[in-house]
Amino acid sequence: MTIEDWRTQIDDIDRRLVKLMNDRAQCVLKIAAIKRRNNMKVVDLERERNVFQNVEKANSGPLDTSGLQRIFERIIEESRRIERHVTGEK
Repeated sequence: MTIEDWRTQIDDIDRRLVKLMNDRAQCVLKIAAIKRRNNMKVVDLERERNVFQNVEKANSGPLDTSGLQRIFERIIEESRRIERHVTGEK
């Protein structure tokens, strides 16, 4: 394959990642609504630890654990932002 073929493949993967990230954000919105109704805090450190553990278990490389953790830290950060917007928590 040529470099352009690989780039086309990356573009396709990126589009799928965008869809998956938006699917995840929809779940976050549902969770935020539940948290708002039940006066729950946005941050749930135990759940976040579980997310990191699940990601680590699912990883077969070539990304290393620390790289994936950094990516998921940003995903969780954005999820918190979305939840705070819905719940009104600062």
